[in-house]
Amino acid sequence: MSDSQASPRVDAALESGNRRPLAGYAAKHFAWSVAEGIGRITLTRPERKNPLTFDSYAELRDLFERMRHADDVHAVVITGSGGNFCSGGDVHEIIGPLVKLKAPELLMFTRMTGDLVKAMRVCPQTIIAAIDGVCAGAGAIMAMASDLRVGTARSKTAFLFNRVGLAGCDMGACAMLPRIVGQGRASELLYTGRSLGGEEAERWGFLNRLVDPDRLDDEAMALAKDIVAGPTFANGMTKAMLHQEWAMTIEQAIEAEAQAQTICMLTQDFTRAYESFAAKQKPRFEGN
Repeated sequence: MSDSQASPRVDAALESGNRRPLAGYAAKHFAWSVAEGIGRITLTRPERKNPLTFDSYAELRDLFERMRHADDVHAVVITGSGGNFCSGGDVHEIIGPLVKLKAPELLMFTRMTGDLVKAMRVCPQTIIAAIDGVCAGAGAIMAMASDLRVGTARSKTAFLFNRVGLAGCDMGACAMLPRIVGQGRASELLYTGRSLGGEEAERWGFLNRLVDPDRLDDEAMALAKDIVAGPTFANGMTKAMLHQEWAMTIEQAIEAEAQAQTICMLTQDFTRAYESFAAKQKPRFEGN
């Protein structure tokens, strides 16, 4: 079979296999919506400060995994309802059952929670956490695993695992948190489990921006819109390199970035940017 005969079949297979829009996804354990290329996750148990359950952990993991193949989501905003972000694992629905399990079942659970962070880091979309009020335990981890964080002065972020008799090394915290706030500051948070206030979180670099509570949603969405208006394929490549280069030498990182940039130079967005610059116009990126 010639290449010309095979190409339509290959194109059709790629089209049907990879294009999986998420606008119609019906979430069961949190609110989900898509508009103008922005996916929005809202944790919706305000009476308990939006804790996670076994089911919501699993559904969040599965949704972020599906985003790798979504063609209608180019940035994600994750937030909580009722003036809080997330209080972590539900005491009665997660912590209580865990104390009755044996090691094999416990390992299944801890691997599943880690898979949520893996899915957040691997999906190509930029994830923005909009943080108000309580942001504790697994909630702090989700904020940490996001690419950008917008918060309020009244936000309180706590990696409180040691306060319940556990190690601070949960869901990648010992690897990721030092890269955000530094080794010493991460050590303090993970050893003490204390809350990090919003103003201190901004000074430490955990929060990218500090805004008034009534502006939090607008600021997070405006940031997401800025990202969606940019070269989203190239942004996804930046995210991949930021993640992968943690385990590389400088020489390996430079070579990996050379390859990544070559791929981006083959996109139409790169050509559009040049043509717009030559015409003294602002480029309109399309993510391809």
